[in-house]
Amino acid sequence: MGALCLGDIGFHFPNTDESIKGIDSKILLKKTYELIQSKGYAVVNIDSTICLEQPKIMKYVPEMQKAIAAILMIGIEDISIKATTTEKMGFAGREEGVFAQASLLLLKQ
Repeated sequence: MGALCLGDIGFHFPNTDESIKGIDSKILLKKTYELIQSKGYAVVNIDSTICLEQPKIMKYVPEMQKAIAAILMIGIEDISIKATTTEKMGFAGREEGVFAQASLLLLKQ
């Protein structure tokens, strides 16, 4: 969203909005992609990393890729999902939460 000057995720989906509390993240991804498309862009590929100690998620990656690919209309091979840990350091290492980062390539249509 930042690359298209659309603001951040909290602007569009604030954690104070009760209507999205507990919402399926695939719905938020679809709404986000609609914003990207409204600016005349499409997603080419994604490189993402999820940082958490537990659960081990690699067995879920193909299912995650399939769900994301269907929403973004790109191939599974264009979606990289990697997992890592903080080796027990910080809030993620203490299993108090997780964090994720993603970079993606956008193409002007």
